[in-house]
Amino acid sequence: MKAELLKLAKACGADLMAVAPASRFPADDVLFTIYPEVKSVIGFAFRCLRGSYRALEEGTTYYQYTTMSVENLEETVMPVALVRLANFIESRGFTAVPQRRHQTIMASKDGMNPEVAYDAITRDRPQEPQLDFDATAVRCGLGEKGFHGALLTDDFGPFQRVCFLLTDAEIAPDPLVTPHLCDHCGACVKGCPGNCIDATTGAVDAWRCAVYYNGANGTKNPFMPPDAFPDFPDRLKIIAGEAEIDPEKARRILDEIFFYPPAQHSYVCSICGRACDRACYSHLEEKGLLRKRFKTPFRTRPEWRFPLSDFAAPSGACPSES
Repeated sequence: MKAELLKLAKACGADLMAVAPASRFPADDVLFTIYPEVKSVIGFAFRCLRGSYRALEEGTTYYQYTTMSVENLEETVMPVALVRLANFIESRGFTAVPQRRHQTIMASKDGMNPEVAYDAITRDRPQEPQLDFDATAVRCGLGEKGFHGALLTDDFGPFQRVCFLLTDAEIAPDPLVTPHLCDHCGACVKGCPGNCIDATTGAVDAWRCAVYYNGANGTKNPFMPPDAFPDFPDRLKIIAGEAEIDPEKARRILDEIFFYPPAQHSYVCSICGRACDRACYSHLEEKGLLRKRFKTPFRTRPEWRFPLSDFAAPSGACPSES
């Protein structure tokens, strides 16, 4: 059944599949709350198109990454694949419980998902249990965890998204991946335009990340007017990615970020373009660690940015390229 399942997964657009026995998870893992009879966890990884990140590298097209590598995968490609794959398992007499991310459910009241509008997130109502998607992917053997928390695979580095099926079928497991990609080089930390990643622990400040995912760093945002954030005394520090930011201040800043239209399904358009992941990918590619090879390197020229001095310009002026 595993070979047939893998064949179907590929036909449904999945690039990688790996299986973990339920015994690989701690007894208090939420997957046993979701489905107490689970015996196998099947993970599927779908690549995010390299080309959707390339336009972000150039600072030319921003909508394509969010629509094609976030929204389209999460709302169309992966749900359709999960339905077909679950139908396959259930046609053989086993139960299959699909698991895809619920983008607006947070585990804590102050939780934040940078990919969606903060006012779309559910915090004050009872929360349903959700898998830790990255940890589950690692336990399935899809890849390893990078310094900044992203799943890294031999084929795509950090460029993929994942979903799962929980089933009472006993399916031959795959081995855990021995970490070998992440060398703690710090490229992800340096690449972040908002200083959102702790250089010692790799922990990501989700609220700060939301601010800069949305484009608060003007030196990396071609749509920001020079008089942005006029009500903040530390506006230039915000624009430079250096301001102190707590959840309350993050909400105030996000309320003033309307430089670029959102996608659908409450997704905001990524202006930072997952700079941490792009820096990580470029590093892995330069080291020759990725199995998927391309005719040209991902990063072909020095990173562009606007000078901070542009944002002290009078109202109505436009930042100039440097």
